[in-house]
Amino acid sequence: MSNNSQYIYGIRAIQEAIESGTDFHKIFLQKGVTSPLFKALEGQIHDRKIPHSYVPAERLQRITTQNHQGAIAEISEVGYADFEETIERILQAKEHPMFLLLDGLTDVRNFGAILRTASCTEVDAVIVPKQGMAPLNKDAIKTSAGAAFTLPVARVDHLKDAVYYLKSSGVQIVSATEKADGQIYDVDFKKASAIIMGSEDIGIHPSLLKLSDSQAKLPMSGNIASLNVSVACGVFLYEAVRQRLD
Repeated sequence: MSNNSQYIYGIRAIQEAIESGTDFHKIFLQKGVTSPLFKALEGQIHDRKIPHSYVPAERLQRITTQNHQGAIAEISEVGYADFEETIERILQAKEHPMFLLLDGLTDVRNFGAILRTASCTEVDAVIVPKQGMAPLNKDAIKTSAGAAFTLPVARVDHLKDAVYYLKSSGVQIVSATEKADGQIYDVDFKKASAIIMGSEDIGIHPSLLKLSDSQAKLPMSGNIASLNVSVACGVFLYEAVRQRLD
């Protein structure tokens, strides 16, 4: 593996990386794979003249034991977007943008699943803290189905700083918490908004809750008290989509 590089795996994740103009060191393709999706990836690789080689399955298994679908790529590290530059660019381009802040999320697959959903619901940027956050590694990228290459992910020293900056820019801050009195359906998501999602075990830090313009919970019934954070995030984001489509 080259310095300052990492592996990503899975056909769709690699396809998204190609479409986003990612710098590839090399793509390793498994010999003998003939699925239509694999053939489509081969076509993209040949069209873009990306360095690649065909290797036995054992070679890929030495790189990862995850479901790679016969394709693994070595790429330059995925970079984080500059926070202020990203926010200002989005605010100038859109009247009612949507941002997503993740507080204390440590599971890389939840991170990737949230990025995938955020990309599908037109979230303009995801903001994460530098400390106490799952890394944007190969597993997160795989789970995101390549959304990590198309959706800006900005990293800040402290989420409180990001919240202050967004509030001063006219963005409402909505915290998703089961401790809230109001429900998700009471929030007006047609405004410029930023949703904060916390970790399942700890939730959102109290200091961020205090800074929020509103807090909202999902209606729950039955014996289970909470949803997986990536599922809960999807419900919040699609409620925002529903309101904005009305």
